[in-house]
Amino acid sequence: MPTRRTVLAATAATAAAAALTNVAATGAAHADTATTDAARKKTARDNIRAVDTGMRTNYDTLRANLTQHLGPVIIVSNDMVGGTYYLVNNGKVIETIRPVDEVFELAKSIAHTPLGIYSVCAPYLDPKNILAAQAQYVDPHDLAMVAFTGPKDTSWITPLQTFANTLDTARRTLEDAVLPADLHDSCAFILDHAHDYISDTIRKREFDMKSFEDFSGAVYPSIRTNMYWSSKVQIQGVSDLMTRWRKQVGDDAWSGLYAVVLSLWTTYELNQNSIIIKNFMNESEVDSHLIDLMTAQTPADPVAVALDNLARIVQDNIAAEMVFATDQTTADALKGRQDLLSTEILQLLGGGTGANAASAITKGQANQLVCPFHNRSAATPALV
Repeated sequence: MPTRRTVLAATAATAAAAALTNVAATGAAHADTATTDAARKKTARDNIRAVDTGMRTNYDTLRANLTQHLGPVIIVSNDMVGGTYYLVNNGKVIETIRPVDEVFELAKSIAHTPLGIYSVCAPYLDPKNILAAQAQYVDPHDLAMVAFTGPKDTSWITPLQTFANTLDTARRTLEDAVLPADLHDSCAFILDHAHDYISDTIRKREFDMKSFEDFSGAVYPSIRTNMYWSSKVQIQGVSDLMTRWRKQVGDDAWSGLYAVVLSLWTTYELNQNSIIIKNFMNESEVDSHLIDLMTAQTPADPVAVALDNLARIVQDNIAAEMVFATDQTTADALKGRQDLLSTEILQLLGGGTGANAASAITKGQANQLVCPFHNRSAATPALV
């Protein structure tokens, strides 16, 4: 027979079980809600990203189609023979030519002799031995990285002798190349001195900075002669081509000419082809229509690379004025090489004084970061 105590105990147990069930159910509900919220957040953010994906798809389509309408364009692949030139109109190559006399290549080839020797022997330098005269110019860390083998190893002898054999062969047949007299003499001087330097270095089984710089200094005047001849024939060849192409294209079309010069970083600044070409372009258009395009390596298809980049530049020129119609500073950034966020980042960093400066800028202040003197309209509403 149930007693009052057993009834109360049973009631309490039932209540406790119900409470535990409710807690478990509540926990599961909270977990389900958290999972649902996370999924909704991810979906919402993916939907935001889809806007940029769609923009890029549309942008790429416009760029691909625009390449078929670009012209006139001169494309230059800055190669070892003075440049391969392409005349393009409406996206199609009209003519391909290498306008520079081969003297350009020959003169540079012999002038590269000291660099060829250095390239073999540099890893075997003593990284701790920097000449006093070079101390302010040679970065010790750079030298330590280049001299990665060190002076105790003589593995450089065999490849240096191989290069010496190449130099000696060029010297024996130099007369047959029929070079201009002073160029012939400068090449002979470089090759003869290289032969003597290499022979002495191999005999001593020692390569060092001092002896190499004595050699390179002795042949430098002859290298300058070779540089003169390379420059002379390049100017003549490119000038003749530009004159002919300008007449072929016509002055009206030439006024809108774009020139794209592709080169490696080592020849990107003051590139020799760009220097010559700019003299044949309309002066008012040079800054915007002569484009030096840096590449990591010589592209297999320079025309495709040049037109793809030029299409981006041309369509951004128009987009900049339409998308940022109220802010000329930002429009100019889109038209140029400046990153659109650069102004904001510099200002948020306090003009480069440190990241902590960003914390002091409010949303309202951030809205005024663009230079007010170049804004087309009054200040825009503050961010909220």
